Amino acid sequence: MAILEVKDLNLGFNCECGFRQALFDVSFELEKGKMHALVGESGCGKTISAMSILQLLPKTAKITDGKIIFNGEDLLDNNKMQKVRGAKIALIPQDPMTSLNPLYTVGNQLLEVIKIHQGLKGDEAYKKAVQALEEVQIPCAEERMKAYPHEFSGGMKQRAIIAMALACKAEVLIADEPTTALDVTIQAQIMNLLNDIRKNKQTSILLITHDLALVGENADYISVMYAGRIVETAPAKEFFANPKHPYSKALLRSLPSNKNSKLETIQGQPPSIQENISGCRFHPRCQECMEICTQKVPTLDNVGVNHYSACFCN
Repeated sequence: MAILEVKDLNLGFNCECGFRQALFDVSFELEKGKMHALVGESGCGKTISAMSILQLLPKTAKITDGKIIFNGEDLLDNNKMQKVRGAKIALIPQDPMTSLNPLYTVGNQLLEVIKIHQGLKGDEAYKKAVQALEEVQIPCAEERMKAYPHEFSGGMKQRAIIAMALACKAEVLIADEPTTALDVTIQAQIMNLLNDIRKNKQTSILLITHDLALVGENADYISVMYAGRIVETAPAKEFFANPKHPYSKALLRSLPSNKNSKLETIQGQPPSIQENISGCRFHPRCQECMEICTQKVPTLDNVGVNHYSACFCN
């Protein structure tokens, strides 16, 4: 059963040249205790889709249609976001280096989150904070409560941010490229930590990334985004074994391998929101483009068990 559902989400921005739509009927589900990955090139709409869930949007952004359902309740139709954001749905920001306030100790920032969302105070809140740091495997947790962010490495900062989500017992974690700016060893440690949280606490994770190798090792489901649309969604194993959309195939061909084969690239650039492209927005870069692709927008159709693709070639 899905704990979080995004249904037909449409969003745009008020620009100097007028309103420009950025998301088109975006739909995906996140099941309890599972990891769902949103993948695609930079600028395809992954982060803005996730930020819409928490309504952490720029002033120029406007959701024009759709539903965001969490535990059976539409988050767009009520004023309870303050109780949900941070407490029930927590965010792991993209850049751990700038996500903590440099003027306050890590302990103070962790205690503030616990007091706001858990209502704990004094020794009870302090013990909860230390326990949260221990759960994310930060050594000498009690001593680290007194440390400032600049005294933490990048990996430890990311762990501290994850500890804030754990302390609030969040049911859903939105991890926005949680391994950015971290070396390969630390990346593996962070992903192992997220997987442990998912399995032990039945926490659901929405992973936003462009790293398909990372997705293949960790995600249960994958949704591929291009130019503000979901173009393919499938269980992870099915996706890697049998990709259907030309964009998905191109992304997989661009992955480095140990076969000494030439690294392929996708010609061209993703379109900006100011470009008006008729039909499928991928068709100017698609090697399988047909005449109908330039005229009509393909719908996300079933092409297998829980496997959907938006392409006329399927």
